[in-house]
Amino acid sequence: MLLEWGNGDEAALERLIPLVYRELHQIARRCMASERAGHSFQATALVNEAYLRLVDTPDVDWQDRAHFLAVSARVMRRILVDHARAHLSQKRGGRAEKVSLDDVLVVADDPRQDFVALDDALKALAEFDERKSRVVELRFFGGLSVEETASALRVGPDTVMRDWRLAKAWLQLEMRADHPDDA
Repeated sequence: MLLEWGNGDEAALERLIPLVYRELHQIARRCMASERAGHSFQATALVNEAYLRLVDTPDVDWQDRAHFLAVSARVMRRILVDHARAHLSQKRGGRAEKVSLDDVLVVADDPRQDFVALDDALKALAEFDERKSRVVELRFFGGLSVEETASALRVGPDTVMRDWRLAKAWLQLEMRADHPDDA
């Protein structure tokens, strides 16, 4: 169905969404886990917004299920980061603070700052090493397993684990550099 949709069959997406909806909802819940209570997005709304953006993505060369879920996770992350940036720029003049990252996102007083800080750090990592940034995105935001991440990136599971460890260490150093008092 992914290939059919990628080849222009709009009805294929209609058949695909019910099959992957639960997985998309799980990705959305993971993305929303560090958001504040009462956030204007709920997991279902995030899935719906991601669906609208995916529908507007023409000519994607869908490779497999893992690739679709990875792209979906990236779209959801972009939605939440864009929302957080817009809210912070309205509320606080756009000044977001950096926070540290270990295996999970550490929640600050305003979780929107966490998403913005992590997004900024991931962008910096992507400039340095795109694959390591993608590993964090797929594992942390997408909730993909090591094997699924390896499949999506077309590398071995050992490479994913090595990239995962190095990326976390790099992100921690990057975030600490902006807040030396927190180290």
